[in-house]
Amino acid sequence: MLQSSKKPVKNSIPVFLSENQFNEFVLLHLSVGQRGPKPSIALFKIFNYILKLLHTGCQWHQLPIDTNESGQPEIHYTRLFKFHKRWSLDGSLEKVFVASVSLLKDNDLLDVSVLHGDGTTTPAKKGGEEVNYSGHKHFKGQKVVAFVDRNCNVISPFTSAPGNRHESKLFNHAFDSLKRVMKDIGLGLKGITASLDSAYDSKSNRKRIFNAGMKPNIKENPRNRKKTKRGRKRMYSEEIFQERFRTVERVFAWEDKFKRLLVRFERISAHHIGMKLIGYAMINLRHFC
Repeated sequence: MLQSSKKPVKNSIPVFLSENQFNEFVLLHLSVGQRGPKPSIALFKIFNYILKLLHTGCQWHQLPIDTNESGQPEIHYTRLFKFHKRWSLDGSLEKVFVASVSLLKDNDLLDVSVLHGDGTTTPAKKGGEEVNYSGHKHFKGQKVVAFVDRNCNVISPFTSAPGNRHESKLFNHAFDSLKRVMKDIGLGLKGITASLDSAYDSKSNRKRIFNAGMKPNIKENPRNRKKTKRGRKRMYSEEIFQERFRTVERVFAWEDKFKRLLVRFERISAHHIGMKLIGYAMINLRHFC
């Protein structure tokens, strides 16, 4: 039986990075344009403006921007949006997130003996890409499937789909993303327990977990059976499953600290996922900032 992990460090999730923190954790992974005029302010301030928008939930034109010597805003909000757009589309924000996971591994802050996976749906009031009506949630939205470790660190949040997609169908993509991140940070999957709820209970999902050398801990879906299913009983630990309420569900609650992630306003899916990646990277960087 796996022993319970240590309680996660209760550091506050950063909503502002100092210049040294930005240079150490973020700057190396951001692309810098080769053409056009250079930004009038440092990238450190630009990133913190985006982080402020993410935290407060305001619209781009409502951002409180500092004034320059002439009393004018030091940068226009449309320039800030263009930086976020570029970093979302060219993979810069994905690199920032993966680097945060690698940093946790290098500092022995990961506990991947058990990985908990689950999905979260964000309502999209303005519509857009990868948005559809969820009959379970009763709103139009977008779904993201994430894996977290036992210390409430986000390992892989790259899978997204319309809100009406069943999570079981998203497992293959989510699992491929998990494998890619674990490979990038130099860890293998063999021997790790994958803990999932009954939405992921299927023969194909269990087979993929087994073939990767992992141990599935999936709550069985009774599917309206009147009697117990025949055959050998599947391996399952309720104690491990109950950890999800202090790991993956806690992470989704921490995500709500970033008000811009409570409701999706971006019509382009990649722009919203970019904001998600920033939020998850900040959750991982709580140990260092």
